[in-house]
Amino acid sequence: MSVAYLTKYCSEASWRKCPPSFQVMTTHLLKALQEKWNCYKYRFVPWVAVNLRKNERTLRRVKERSQDKLVPDEHVAASLLSLFRDLFKNDIGRQWSLLPLLPESSRAAYQIPQNKTDPLTRLNRRFDPCKVMHESLGFRIERRPSSLRSAGTGVFVTMGMVQKGTTVALYPGTVYQIYEPIFFQSLRNPFIFRCIDGVLIDGNDKGISKIVYRSCSGRDRLGPFSLSDITWLTANPDNPLAVGQYVNNCSNEKAANVCYQEFDVPDKFPLELRQYLPNVNYRHDTYKPLRCVVLVALRDINLGEELFSNYFTIIH
Repeated sequence: MSVAYLTKYCSEASWRKCPPSFQVMTTHLLKALQEKWNCYKYRFVPWVAVNLRKNERTLRRVKERSQDKLVPDEHVAASLLSLFRDLFKNDIGRQWSLLPLLPESSRAAYQIPQNKTDPLTRLNRRFDPCKVMHESLGFRIERRPSSLRSAGTGVFVTMGMVQKGTTVALYPGTVYQIYEPIFFQSLRNPFIFRCIDGVLIDGNDKGISKIVYRSCSGRDRLGPFSLSDITWLTANPDNPLAVGQYVNNCSNEKAANVCYQEFDVPDKFPLELRQYLPNVNYRHDTYKPLRCVVLVALRDINLGEELFSNYFTIIH
């Protein structure tokens, strides 16, 4: 009798002697652990390294770092500015106190014509960011249960259509430079995004990550102007693009339809619109542009489709 057979026989014999309640509890526990592993394994680097050859379709290949951008930064900035301005205008009742503090050129762009609703009346109107997104960008995305088994939450196009090259989502979170500590925040955290240059973005909206982001966001203010968005930590973000951390990785069955692209916010980005940026630097004395990561459509994405990305980019 082999050692393997004896071990199996002894374990089965011991299992049969266990009380039924213990067997049920253990079965449920193992099932829960298996589901957790199925969700997390695509972010576990050793597992990915072993399984790369088995999942060629889940890789995105570029020849060099400069070719990692699908669209120019100018197009990304223009898309974000278009949406943010529309969000600001449609929420003008809440933003009314900021207008006198803006330069004349900026203030004129947000003034309400005389024949429009009074701002005090608009203040009581329900602000629907997803509706503004649809009117501004021509599509709407929302979080829903993923179509992949055991993948948890996913992101779907629920209205309209996304055209190729369009900025379809943002990856929110606290931005850590390569020399900044992130050990405790990273524990049991599957939402750590690593940029090509080693910068990390913690997109977890729970636990210590949530506390850190709120603290850093509250620290970085310029008088009445908020320089980052904290509503992505809730179920109803003011910036509806800030759900990129829930976009699942592609598989051999589900090809990627979006890809990650790094975007550094320029210094000339309008002050009043920074309240919609879902990222904040971990340190206040970081003398680098704020790093954002956008998800750009690799092809036209139709109504009802789920967004799938490439978690890993291979640079030759």
